[in-house]
Amino acid sequence: MRRLVQAPNLAIGSLWVDMLCQAGIAASLQRQFLSSAAGELPPDQCLPEVWISDDGQLEQARRLLDQLLSVPQRRWNCICGELVEGGFESCWSCGRPMP
Repeated sequence: MRRLVQAPNLAIGSLWVDMLCQAGIAASLQRQFLSSAAGELPPDQCLPEVWISDDGQLEQARRLLDQLLSVPQRRWNCICGELVEGGFESCWSCGRPMP
């Protein structure tokens, strides 16, 4: 077992583990309940961690995580004049879909 990454919070760590498992990489989330010890322990030691079972899949897991973290952000102008940024596929002002 090898530690892949420390997650900023439980929700994101859970999403990362799920994404890795969907890709066929056996992954688990460790330290998910340690946040309550922050203060007694250094806060950076209480963050959830993503671990993978097979050391041979470490590089594949890193590539998948890098792809997930580097999703291109879009920026487009809607017909109504609203500037829409990020991963949105419809305008938050009028609801029209991205062209």
